[in-house]
Amino acid sequence: MITKPKGTYDVLNFDARNYNYIEEVIHTFARLYNYDYIRTPIFESKELFHRGVGETTDIVTKETYDFQDKKGRDLTLRPEGTAGIARSYIENKMYGNNDLTKLYYFGTMYRYERPQAGRNREFTQFGMEALGSNDPSIDAEMISLPIRIFESLGIKNLKVKINSLGDTESRNNYSKALKNYLEPHINELCSDCKERFKKNPLRILDCKVDGENDIIKNAPRVLDFLNKESKERFAKVLNYLDTMDIDYEIDPNVVRGLDYYDHTVFEIVADIKELGTGNVLAGGGRYNSLVKNLGGPDTPAIGFACGIERVLFTINTLELKCADEKSLDVFVLYVNDEEKEHATYLAQELRLNGFSTDVDYLGKNLKAQFKEADKYNSKYLIILNSEDLKDGMLELKDNLTKDKKKIKEINLIDELDGNM
Repeated sequence: MITKPKGTYDVLNFDARNYNYIEEVIHTFARLYNYDYIRTPIFESKELFHRGVGETTDIVTKETYDFQDKKGRDLTLRPEGTAGIARSYIENKMYGNNDLTKLYYFGTMYRYERPQAGRNREFTQFGMEALGSNDPSIDAEMISLPIRIFESLGIKNLKVKINSLGDTESRNNYSKALKNYLEPHINELCSDCKERFKKNPLRILDCKVDGENDIIKNAPRVLDFLNKESKERFAKVLNYLDTMDIDYEIDPNVVRGLDYYDHTVFEIVADIKELGTGNVLAGGGRYNSLVKNLGGPDTPAIGFACGIERVLFTINTLELKCADEKSLDVFVLYVNDEEKEHATYLAQELRLNGFSTDVDYLGKNLKAQFKEADKYNSKYLIILNSEDLKDGMLELKDNLTKDKKKIKEINLIDELDGNM
């Protein structure tokens, strides 16, 4: 028997209905906030992620699926969405009109990491990006989006953990101070941290191995190294969050795991004990240098991303009811071949008029067809009879009240429209 690869899973049954419902909610909020849909390739040039995401991140050093095509080109299955959107923004000259570009995406990503609850090697991620504005108010809007999406799904006790990495000057000053602090202790940290120390010491703060080490906990705080402009900018972001009545907590340990972030960085956390340490539902931040680093114009930008699997895991853990049980508007029943042919015609007409409809295709007897209709929670049953059909009539049954009546077939659509 052939089975699915480790770190992948099938989406089916009620999970599939919740999955579709979550996607509908995302599309709804994207429209409300005026974000346009974008889809980028599942694989891109390997260089895009090495330059964009960063050579020192775990994603690039350990987790990317890299391969060569038949022409020897180095390609990578996308591990995240932002770098591909920045590439598309440059390649398609979206910056040409000097307007704010607001985009959202929904698609599969790939990272070779240890599978665990709510985290897989193939996973679906949605995110939103705003390119072209450095205004602190768009930071607040971006933070509010996942909060409102999760609230609409019934997830409560949400909190924003927020930090600022500051501008280039602030980051450089902090990086030097952090390096000076860590140097005497570097041999007490893991081998990955020793490598990060040489290339980007900020990544040490995000280490999965040494994150709880007192050396890391007692490290200098980036907020103490922000210059005046960065402090003022961060204060404005917090003020906008206050205005929007969004609960937040300043957390200097939030640095995010990607090299392209600067200024605002944040995580959306569900303060729910059942989720344990897997309570980070979304995260993001500002990346003002990414577009320029990839060869485009100097473009400020901010975004967030969220794994759908983590949201599904949360919904299931909390036993939330998001999607409705599967149901049909109409199920058409028949006995003989003449009735079956008419059932096929009738089902098609009903579907074309907007009614979800099904009919038996397995040759079941009438009793079994009734059971099948109940399995699909059919609101109405149409019970065909050869004698009724000759007179242009059919039997319509309300499956909730169990009331039955004979109606003219030409009046069926009007009858259903009046009762749905």
